[in-house]
Amino acid sequence: MTLDLFAESEVSTLYFEEQARAGGFSACAGIDEAGRGPLAGPVVAAAVILPESFTLEGLTDSKKISEAKRESLFPEIRKQARAVGVGVAHAEEIDRVNILQATLQAMQRAIARLPVEADYLLIDGITPLPVSTTQKTLKKGDSRSLSVAAASVIAKVVRDRLMVHYDTKYPGYGLAGHKGYGTKEHLAALDRLGPCPIHRKTFGGVRERVHQS
Repeated sequence: MTLDLFAESEVSTLYFEEQARAGGFSACAGIDEAGRGPLAGPVVAAAVILPESFTLEGLTDSKKISEAKRESLFPEIRKQARAVGVGVAHAEEIDRVNILQATLQAMQRAIARLPVEADYLLIDGITPLPVSTTQKTLKKGDSRSLSVAAASVIAKVVRDRLMVHYDTKYPGYGLAGHKGYGTKEHLAALDRLGPCPIHRKTFGGVRERVHQS
């Protein structure tokens, strides 16, 4: 059965999970990432397997909700989920293999760290993972699937917390505020201080400043 996208607004955000169960799958994992675009820090992926009966008010794409709301949802997702896994690819790996490949690696690590083995994957985006597990890619999956939305919140909160930690380790860049994105403040700090070890040296905005430091 295929989903009529025209009528999708009327469809449950557990539709894809229900379809997986109807197809005989018992552990459907939603997968998403945070941090593809920043100039500094890791890309973080999460995989989340939700129970059949799951509700959590306010859960949607992490980019559409406030930091405070994400922080309140985070422990509830961890409490209610059947399984949560997190995978990370750091800046040096991103520079070595490119951001897409590093993201796919982080997603595979998140799946591998699930305490319950997933037999079906719902992946945010359009790029399938090079694994044998049955999978479906979903454009804007974090708005269409609660499992993917849950993964988006987990990934975003974990990454934001990492960037707050890095701010204490590499002061002066404002990492706790902009989380590594290419803000005017961040670029000015790069001009002043040069890149630090967690900057992505192959990214525009950093690349031009590597040899100036």
